[in-house]
Amino acid sequence: MAHPLRKQAAAERPPGSTPTLHYSATWDIDALRIAEARDAVQAFLLQAGLTGDRRVTQDAQLIVSELVTNTIRHAPGPSGLQLRLTPGDRTLSITVWDTSPELPRVQAPEPRRVGGHGLHLVNTLSDRLEAAPLDGGKRVTATLSLDR
Repeated sequence: MAHPLRKQAAAERPPGSTPTLHYSATWDIDALRIAEARDAVQAFLLQAGLTGDRRVTQDAQLIVSELVTNTIRHAPGPSGLQLRLTPGDRTLSITVWDTSPELPRVQAPEPRRVGGHGLHLVNTLSDRLEAAPLDGGKRVTATLSLDR
């Protein structure tokens, strides 16, 4: 049985600066529970001392939930989640990578369509949404300002 999550948390600190916080987890596609990814975001933000703004935490959890759901639905093989918080610019970067080479497309809202609304929601909640090809897959990054 595959290990569901392999996690790593670290802080980088150039001399004289506030540390940048990192979190990363990788999983086999059948092992991740979306709730675990949401819990990881909440714990990460708590570790960073961001307990006062519940809206930011909820938005970040929703973004992670949608991105991880897309990974589970559309990509074979292992995937990963990376969180990065730079306190100086108060920005949370949420990155999900997977093994599908197909870049996601934000679709216009269509009330009668079943599915296909998650990335539109992520795009709406994020300050920036980017997708980039990788060798053997892709990376999708949503950036969220903590000063909303």
